[in-house]
Amino acid sequence: MSADAGVAIDLNGIHHWLRAQVGSYVMRAPEEIDPLVPVAQYGMDSVYSLSLCGDIEAEYGLEIEPTLVWEHPTVAAMADHIRGRLSTA
Repeated sequence: MSADAGVAIDLNGIHHWLRAQVGSYVMRAPEEIDPLVPVAQYGMDSVYSLSLCGDIEAEYGLEIEPTLVWEHPTVAAMADHIRGRLSTA
């Protein structure tokens, strides 16, 4: 695990980053993305969801399954999953 990954394990940082990414895809401010609301309700479709997986891979150095958004449909659930993956990396 790189020195940068230790910082990335901060759950609040992951939440903030994910809210910004989802917001950019659905053209909303990050503050408008409720971490407990399924991202599909904001208009995240399968193309955006696959792109988000690529963003996560690039940002955190993890290999992410394309089913991430269906298995972890909220920002909070995705952040927990990413933090768990980073802590075992």
